[in-house]
Amino acid sequence: MGNNKKRKISVTGSTEFTGITVKEPATYAAGLTAVKTALQHTFKEMGVVRSLNALAHMNQKEGFDCPGCAWPDPDKPSKLGEYCENGAKALSEEATLKRADAHFFARHSIEELSTWTDFQIGKSGRLTEPMILRANNTFYEPIGWEAAFDLIAQELHNLDSPDEGIFYTSGRSSNEAAFLYGLFVRAFGTNNMPDCSNMCHESSGVALTETLGIGKGSVKLEDFDKAEVVIVMGQNPGTNHPRMLSALQKCKENGGKIISINPLEEAGMIRFKNPQEIKGVLASGTSLTDVHLQVKINQDVPLLKLLIKKLAALDREHGTVFDHDFINTYTHGYNEFLNDLDRFPEEELISQSGVEQKQINEAVDLLANRNKIIICWAMGLTQHKNGVDNIKEIVNLLLLKGSLGKPGAGTCPVRGHSNVQGDRSVGIMHHVSKELNTAIEKTFGFEAPNTEGLDTVHAIEAMYQNKAKVFIALGGNFVSAASDTEYTMEALQNCNLTVNISTKLNRTHLVPGKVALILPTLGRSELDHKNGTPRFFTVENSMGKVHRSKGILPPVSDNLKSEPEIIGEMAHAYFKGDHPVAWKDLSEDYNLIRQKLEQVIKSFKGLNEQSSGSGFYLPNNVRQLDFSKLPHGKAQFSLCNLPDHNLKENQFVLMTIRSHDQFNTTIYGLNDRYRGVFNERRVVFMNPDDMAQQGFKKLDVVNLISNYDQKERKAINFLVVPYNIPRGNLASYFPETNVLVPYNHFADKSNTPISKSVIVTLEKQL
Repeated sequence: MGNNKKRKISVTGSTEFTGITVKEPATYAAGLTAVKTALQHTFKEMGVVRSLNALAHMNQKEGFDCPGCAWPDPDKPSKLGEYCENGAKALSEEATLKRADAHFFARHSIEELSTWTDFQIGKSGRLTEPMILRANNTFYEPIGWEAAFDLIAQELHNLDSPDEGIFYTSGRSSNEAAFLYGLFVRAFGTNNMPDCSNMCHESSGVALTETLGIGKGSVKLEDFDKAEVVIVMGQNPGTNHPRMLSALQKCKENGGKIISINPLEEAGMIRFKNPQEIKGVLASGTSLTDVHLQVKINQDVPLLKLLIKKLAALDREHGTVFDHDFINTYTHGYNEFLNDLDRFPEEELISQSGVEQKQINEAVDLLANRNKIIICWAMGLTQHKNGVDNIKEIVNLLLLKGSLGKPGAGTCPVRGHSNVQGDRSVGIMHHVSKELNTAIEKTFGFEAPNTEGLDTVHAIEAMYQNKAKVFIALGGNFVSAASDTEYTMEALQNCNLTVNISTKLNRTHLVPGKVALILPTLGRSELDHKNGTPRFFTVENSMGKVHRSKGILPPVSDNLKSEPEIIGEMAHAYFKGDHPVAWKDLSEDYNLIRQKLEQVIKSFKGLNEQSSGSGFYLPNNVRQLDFSKLPHGKAQFSLCNLPDHNLKENQFVLMTIRSHDQFNTTIYGLNDRYRGVFNERRVVFMNPDDMAQQGFKKLDVVNLISNYDQKERKAINFLVVPYNIPRGNLASYFPETNVLVPYNHFADKSNTPISKSVIVTLEKQL
């Protein structure tokens, strides 16, 4: 494509403050305030009538799946509305009446747009037609669909090897789109399929696969009704998965107990005001957490070992605390595990965890005589150097208690994007599966590549080193989601071509290769039809249930294509009809995709029929207590070491977090209502004693600095907010702080970035 003139792209966007107000943190989640806020967002972005119509169909049978998180829908959805505040915000972002059309791009260069905040970029509106950024230009301009597909085909053919292509997938894609995408990438000849799972729950998948034989959770939604204890670790349900609060409420109403383990005490875990009940509107709602263990950042393994040691002492005394029948029948490594506990003195574990003895004993009392235990977790456990061990220690506790394969018990990794688990189930992965490759060859008549591909961090590295030259993203906001923002931006700009299949403008579109394409696609809520006949697609929720989703709103433009159509036509242009796969037929007929999917992946057998109504669960060996594919045919105990951050003087451990006005990298607004921060995102939460020791006052302006491998990374202009957080710990929002996370420091085995335990220092601005 020739030489590329360096464009002046801002790494961070605007770093100016927006006028902060700080109040006391909230002591409950939801209630009428959440309803009011949800409707304000939707009415403003979508209009009143359109909003009410769409909300009435979201998460309903024969309606469309929420474009937000992957929390499951009940078998009997509420007719008052089966959505939460942040689900309504997600809908309003997707179905906004604002447009980022050709006129918009003619007015704003990418150099200008890159100086905007992520919030401002996201509020630009829906994409309406294919756009191209030509070499050495700074303004996107329209391009026809056929010309766009021909350009992609040409650049893919120009590669010296298929492994010079990177094919990223976001969790918003449907099963049908993801399956077709994975099929095309393998037909093209590579397994370079990084996906958003690499950056979030990959640690869960690795740990659960090695210990239990499946990289998914084992619980169903109805298990919360039967649980005696639910432990919520490293997660903020009130903001990130608000409908989960209803499940926790049912647990409490049925006599269950809840233990929360997190460095921050979040409003959603304190009290829930269910807006669909009188007591949630007029009274105080439901108190949720019985015991809160305010663990230091990434000290969950010491805390879990401490709980286990105390439970083991009780078991030696009474013989009934652990489920020895379960342990003897279904597990391997029990004696080695107990012996290994002797390496860790209780005093050391208490000190390292930061939790007081009194709270620890209270948690032990709740666990000792109960065995219907669910443990839930999210990014607070996975995004660490020892993220895999964090999850394995959870499994150890559940194995000891026999809390698997029974009602009211099991593992519950709470997924983020609404089909991130489905993407993996239908074959989006950089690993090689011989079984999958064999089935593809049998069904489609071509041989899939058998060399492992690149995950997210190694794909970024390959692009940075000019070893990969074409980047194609099926959804997502890659730049804002990935670690080491400046490095990632350089990597993308090294590419000859970057392609983003998207519904809305995001920062990744402003970090182009030498040439860049934006291909606009239908949103989750929009009507998808062919020749006047509506089409549906399927998704898999966080608990392994597959169901249909069918949009109801008119598309924002007549020049949009569905994701399967874009993928199929892209493949058709590349192969020029000379391939055993009928790409165009598949792109137009989702039923045909599903028929092929169930031929390739047997667990999807009967997908077209079974996905109707409430849907169906994919097979899960843990629910059947079938560990036959694991060593010794049993679930595995694990020997985990303690984390060691080796902090020096004036160093802190920073975790990146979401605000309440945020879902993943999408910024809905500037308020973090539950934490008491309004109209500002550039804040760092800090313990008041640490502030005094460092000589900081409330709302002092500081820079955050990380230093890994002799490279300094700096995030400038943050306001210090005193907060109830353990000493030595800090919290601040991403993506603003992703610039501090080194791309080459990640979890062992899973390669998940260490976004929740970044070592930093603070520099006060004068």
